[in-house]
Amino acid sequence: MLSRYKNYLLLHLTVFIYGFTGILGKLISIEAEDLVWYRLLIAVSSLLVFITFIKKQALTCTSKQLLYYLLTGLVIASHWVFFYLSIKTAPVSIAVVCLSSSTFFTALIEPLFYKRKIIVYEVVLGFVIIFSLYLIFKINYTYKLGMIYGIISAFLASVFPVLNGMLTKGGNAYTITFYELSGGFLFLTIYFAITGHFTADFFSVGLSDIIWLTLLGIVCTAFTFVISVAIMKEISPYTVVLSINLEPLYTIILAAIILGESKYLSPSFYLGTVFILSTIFMNAYLKKRFSGA
Repeated sequence: MLSRYKNYLLLHLTVFIYGFTGILGKLISIEAEDLVWYRLLIAVSSLLVFITFIKKQALTCTSKQLLYYLLTGLVIASHWVFFYLSIKTAPVSIAVVCLSSSTFFTALIEPLFYKRKIIVYEVVLGFVIIFSLYLIFKINYTYKLGMIYGIISAFLASVFPVLNGMLTKGGNAYTITFYELSGGFLFLTIYFAITGHFTADFFSVGLSDIIWLTLLGIVCTAFTFVISVAIMKEISPYTVVLSINLEPLYTIILAAIILGESKYLSPSFYLGTVFILSTIFMNAYLKKRFSGA
């Protein structure tokens, strides 16, 4: 019983840390794409050390699997770039609420990949989220570019788990994640090299940014992944999904406390946010009910 409570505590700690990634995006002063490159560099290095020297596992896979992992990494990197672009151009709270629209995109994308019928209630709940975003967008028109970035990020966020769900059937979770993150890092590095992005200014990162980037790469990326893999062996997927839905709420609370963002947000923002969070929890409830879990 004690072990189970420990896993629940670790689960919510992980979700809380996820909520902190948006705050770090605001605290780190470098550009969004630079931030993602450093995050991937630190995360991949940390995972390599963990897998090689602590888990002592070999990072083996077929050439075909490697190609799929690397391409999925491109989706991850793109998602993060747009997410941090959203955070750089709008309050963190608005960015994470826009990210919640991934529920709508998943309802449309997942059936295409898994060749199943579209679930009506998922689409209905998705439209509720879109309406909620309209409420927020209508009032916070100043941040329209940040919201557009956030919605693109949400679309990419919905593609990633669908692809990952197909890939995890044929490989080790540590190996998959390492190569996916490596793929994101590789594609971003090639893009930077072609565009001449690697300048002296790129590598001139301030001490505070280094500290926040290290925290983001090790604690918010590598550590949370390792913990997630461990607790998912002990806790049901439904509980995990339900808990992850708390991430936007944690982020909004942290943004209000740390960044003082509450002064930028109107009553309609909170109304739209309540609609979105309620919809996400309703989606989790309906999935459990109709799956007979």
